[in-house]
Amino acid sequence: MSRVDPMGDPFLRTRFALPTRPITFLRRERLVKHLGQALLTPLTMINGAAGAGKTLLVADWAAGLRQPVAWFTAEAAQRPGMFWAYVLQALRASGVLTPSELRCPADANWVDRKLLAGLAAELSGRDRPAIVVLDEYDRVTAPEIAEQLEFVLHHAGPGMRLVLVTRTEPLLPVHRYRAAGDLTEIRNAELAFTPEEAAVLLELHGLRLPAHAVRALVDRTGGWAAGLRLCALAARENPDPETYLKEFEAGRSTVADYLLAEVLKRRTAETQDLLLRVSVLERLCPDLANALTERTDAEPILAELHRENAFVEDLGHSWYRLHPLFREILRAHLRVRSPGLEPELHRRAAQWLLRSGFLPETIAHGAAAGDWEFTAGAFVDDLAIGQLFTGLRRDDLAELFSRMGPEATSPATDLVRAARDLSQCDLDRGLARLHHAEASLATEVLDPVTDMPGPAAARLSCALLEALAARMAGSPHKAETAAEEAEELQQAVPAHLLDQHPELTALLLTHLGSTRLWAGRFEDARTALTAAAGCSGGASTALPREESLGHLALIDYLNGWLGRAERKALAAMTDSERFSLCGPSGSDIGRVVLAAVAVDRNELGQAQALLDEAVGSRPPMRDPVMAAGRSIATARLLLARGKTRAALAAVDPALSTDVASPWAQAHAALVASAAHLAEGRVDLAAEVLRQVPDDQPACVVEAARAQLAAGRPAAALDLLDRLRTEGPAGPAVTVRATLARAQATLEAGDPAAAGKLVGQALLEARRERLRRPFLEAGPWIRRLLGTAPLQALAADWFTTGEPPRLEAPAPLVVQELSEREHDVLERLAQMMSTEEIAADLCVSVNTVKTHLKSVYRKLAVNRRSEAVRRARELRLL
Repeated sequence: MSRVDPMGDPFLRTRFALPTRPITFLRRERLVKHLGQALLTPLTMINGAAGAGKTLLVADWAAGLRQPVAWFTAEAAQRPGMFWAYVLQALRASGVLTPSELRCPADANWVDRKLLAGLAAELSGRDRPAIVVLDEYDRVTAPEIAEQLEFVLHHAGPGMRLVLVTRTEPLLPVHRYRAAGDLTEIRNAELAFTPEEAAVLLELHGLRLPAHAVRALVDRTGGWAAGLRLCALAARENPDPETYLKEFEAGRSTVADYLLAEVLKRRTAETQDLLLRVSVLERLCPDLANALTERTDAEPILAELHRENAFVEDLGHSWYRLHPLFREILRAHLRVRSPGLEPELHRRAAQWLLRSGFLPETIAHGAAAGDWEFTAGAFVDDLAIGQLFTGLRRDDLAELFSRMGPEATSPATDLVRAARDLSQCDLDRGLARLHHAEASLATEVLDPVTDMPGPAAARLSCALLEALAARMAGSPHKAETAAEEAEELQQAVPAHLLDQHPELTALLLTHLGSTRLWAGRFEDARTALTAAAGCSGGASTALPREESLGHLALIDYLNGWLGRAERKALAAMTDSERFSLCGPSGSDIGRVVLAAVAVDRNELGQAQALLDEAVGSRPPMRDPVMAAGRSIATARLLLARGKTRAALAAVDPALSTDVASPWAQAHAALVASAAHLAEGRVDLAAEVLRQVPDDQPACVVEAARAQLAAGRPAAALDLLDRLRTEGPAGPAVTVRATLARAQATLEAGDPAAAGKLVGQALLEARRERLRRPFLEAGPWIRRLLGTAPLQALAADWFTTGEPPRLEAPAPLVVQELSEREHDVLERLAQMMSTEEIAADLCVSVNTVKTHLKSVYRKLAVNRRSEAVRRARELRLL
């Protein structure tokens, strides 16, 4: 069972604990009896104003049950991943789920639908329904959480009883549950104290008032539980409580503000000072409170306030929280009484939290204090810079540091700004700020005595950003330099920091592997990427692991191994889904590889869907490898659909990078050559390939196809004979080479040998479901595939892609016919002679012959019968 939430922080156990009822708590039997119906309906809603007594009512009811209750107290701005992580933890804490069931989401902003379905299925199979209480549910404002909660509740069926404690109407379809009789509902009016209940409550606080005074108080407060308790606290020490309450109510229009001010005034000066100062904190402990007051008496004061139910909640483990409304009013008083003190209190809190190891709260208070040098310094010194790229805290950190103004100047602030710029694909600005930070750090001297990481951590952060910038620029030399520097700096950084931030090493290796891949150093890239993919660290390294697997999949695809590429790409996407992470680019490159594989298998609809999904996801990181991979996959899909001009426009080998990529250039040439061949420009197809180094096997095969199209089978065989057979080339390359050799052999007059070669190609292609090479081969192959031995080899797999029929594979669509050429083609199909066509169209015979040559060229045929058959295949007739 995970011990940390999606933000990497330990789960706060107090958020799963039933709140403690104070000694002045009044059990109201009418409400407990009504709440007992919650065991009979799927949904129960306790809806009332702040301080209406909702939480204590449900806690008292739950404590009296004979079965465990999964209790979860929500917090403000709850996000899907964090919400469901805590719900699952609450279910585990109550014994409903075992530690091994359902992995905790790792992204605070997102949760996988499969996880929700698994949870619903687990609950639906229970003998006794699981009781789940979501306290302060009004803090959960994300519509997607409401939709997800409704999904789980609906599919869990009788296995779940959901109790919502909320101030506002939830986004769930409550009306449907109400109409079906499936809702237990206690609203604000029912929560209000009756005069009889109020009289008993006041007696518990030591106040005995006449019935008319109690009724007046109930009328003025509307029976509001918190108002009644505040009245009791403010009046119980007054010599004349009845008169006090009467005068008190007459002088204020907002009862809550007045009562809280009176409660504050009744405290000692030390207590008042403590309450005002700790109002800047979300949660506090005595030591932290002492740091803000600069005294040592916080522990007994907080304990006393809690015992008296003075709006100080005990969270357990010596941590407390002020009632949110009380805290808000106290902060308003603080600003009036001590203007300008609030930033200083945030600064003291940040410094204490930093020493205690609470980095997220440290930077939150540092930012609230406006001390950006301190905040950025704490962030960088903790080696947390990689969190801006891992998906765990990225959005929160980006929002927090977006408030940092230009007046903040230090190496750490420059580093954070550089990281934000690079994360937003602004390479020039990011590098400028990074180099400015490096220049500043060069003047600092590392103190060998201090235990703080200091400049070593900052320089290591610089190395990480240098590697990222090198990846974005396509510069393997710079990436290698950054990686070497990072390896040296890791020796100067405390080991526990490196252990806490495994994402730093994973990111470095991923950036290094990507730049090596861009440069065509596949084996070196594979070494770095394999190491990155094997990094530990769970959710913190999930995205770099996913990216690395995606890049490894691309290497396999470029080498022609479709099956291997598919398995790695699927593993990459599965890893992110397992942690409920939505990465910036890792899953995208996996989808691009799967799309490219689908094109080679002639599953064009699937390829298009994958490319659309990749384009429609979150904006990817600037990565030339990703950009080139996407353009190649897109261009090959367009070629497969016959859109040659669009394919040429889609692939761009001249990406603006420091180093040209040999494989990106080679595949751009392959697309261009195939497009020119489809349009009958044989010489141009061959010329494009001559500009590519001859160590690219796929280009050699395509060059052989160009020679065959030009009617030079001997030249094609000469190229194929020189093709290296050793090396990493997989079936996507070797099958095409075998088919080119088969065509050359057939044209040399040896159909038997050609048939054997086609059979060999079918056997090799069958394992990978590789269909496109056969559909691209041309009309010659159809006669061979129609023979009995080859038909058997093609059975059960070749005809399952697009198009479904082997006898009419969709060839590449050629250049569009003109209107007059189409007229000639129609008459050609009617078996009209050249003279008859000329007479029918009122043109000369030579004009018809010119049109016929153009039709033959565009359809890539040599005879009339072939032109008519090809036109029918293309549905031009």
